[in-house]
This record gives sequence, structure tokens and C-alpha cells, in this order.
Amino acid sequence: MNTMVLKVGGSILGKLPDSFFETIVQLKEDNICDPILVHGGGPEINAALEQMEIETKFVHGLRVTTQEDLNVAEMVMSGSINKKIVTNIQKQGGYGFGLSGVDGKLLEAKPVDPSGELGFVGEVINVNTVWIEAVMEKGAIPVISPIGVDPAGQQYNINGDMAAAGVAEAMGGKLALISDIPGVMETIENEKVIHSTLTSEQIEQKIESGVIYGGMIPKVRSALKSLEGGVAEAVILNGFTPNDLKDYVEGKKAGTKVMLEKEGTYV
Repeated sequence: MNTMVLKVGGSILGKLPDSFFETIVQLKEDNICDPILVHGGGPEINAALEQMEIETKFVHGLRVTTQEDLNVAEMVMSGSINKKIVTNIQKQGGYGFGLSGVDGKLLEAKPVDPSGELGFVGEVINVNTVWIEAVMEKGAIPVISPIGVDPAGQQYNINGDMAAAGVAEAMGGKLALISDIPGVMETIENEKVIHSTLTSEQIEQKIESGVIYGGMIPKVRSALKSLEGGVAEAVILNGFTPNDLKDYVEGKKAGTKVMLEKEGTYV
């Protein structure tokens, strides 16, 4: 069965309708695909740090993750957020199984910045797929928190998009970045259109022109990086219209498919 890795960011997790999780459960039960969820948690981590009066530090405009920050990130993502998603899946009749990237060295990591200036921010160097496969074989849906670990046991906070791309590559599956909009949109001749496909060249052009901006930039760039790493296919989908996910898995047109080459088209 095809594997579909779904990355859901912390900014939309609390807003997703029950129908989103219902669709995921149906895809699993109907043997359409094997879904795997990888989640973020930025807003809740920020709120927890603020509540604990832990000051955020920056180097060259980039956030530094101290050991204290990391402890909070792990508490929020591997604890609170992960279990909320598992519960949402089980409310729809499925079996969610929460995993941290630390469990069984699921996500082996190394520092993004070898100099150490950014602290414990990591990137995936290996995914131990045996644990994911074991969960799926038992009929459950893996829900993965992007906290990684190195051979010495040091933990790292990993960008959720990067973690999801690493899992998709290791599983030989597709990657869906779940958003709150139907895809990459642009106003052309006073009409809003959704790009059904975009190439790497088109993406960079649209970032430069301002069509792609804000939180969509890391999404499209993570999608491109995942394709370069061997992911079969990457797409940006709207989680608020769950039929988009079902349509995409069934081969119908939905969202914005990101491609390394070939000419992009408009819907």
C-alpha cells in the first residue's frame, strides 16, 4: 500500500475540522494508503516559553534553541500536541499511535549548525523505519513528534517540514504539506487561480516577486528539498477541505503539486 506522510503545522492543528481526521482514518481503513502524520508545534511552544518567562535568543536573526528551550519543545510536542492528535484520530474510530523521534532512535539527528551557535536545532540523518512499519502493520496510524536524537543521546528540535520530508524519503512515500489554503494562489487578470503544479524555477520566481510569501516559503522549499532527496511526490493541500486529500490520493487534481522540472500549469 502507498505511504502518505502528512505534515501538519502547529498554526493550524487546533483549527482542523473533525472531518480531516475522519478522512485519514477512512484512507487507512479502506486500504487506499498508509497515512503517517508528522506535526509541528511552534505557536504552543512559544506560548509555553512565554508563560515560563524563558527568553528567546537570536543569532543573525535565527532562533537559538537552548537546552531549556528544547525541554519545553519536547514537553509540548511529544506530550500535549502529539496526544491531542492521537485522540482526534481515535475519536473518528481509528487507532493513533504517538511516537517521538527519540523513541527507538526513530529520527537520528545532527546539528544544523556545526558551530553550535544555534544550539540544539537538528536535521534528520537517518529514519529507523522499522518502528513506523511495526505500527502500521498493526493497523495504527503513526503520529510523529519531530524531536531527534544523536548517537550520544543528545536530543534536537527538528523543523517539522524537514522531519516529514525525511520520513517520506525513508518510507519511499509521498509528502503532503497540509495548509489552510487550497494551494499556491495568484491573482491573474483580476482572478484568483490555484497553481496545480509548480517547478523549482517557477517557485523561486514567485518567491522573488512576492506571490509566494510568509509561511508558504518554507513549505515549497521543503517540498523541493524532499524531491531532491528522493521523495516520490510532494503536494500542498488544504486541510480544511478534507476531500482535497482524498481526491489527491485517488489521483484527482487537488492542491499544488511541487515538481523539480516540467512546465507548471494553472487550474
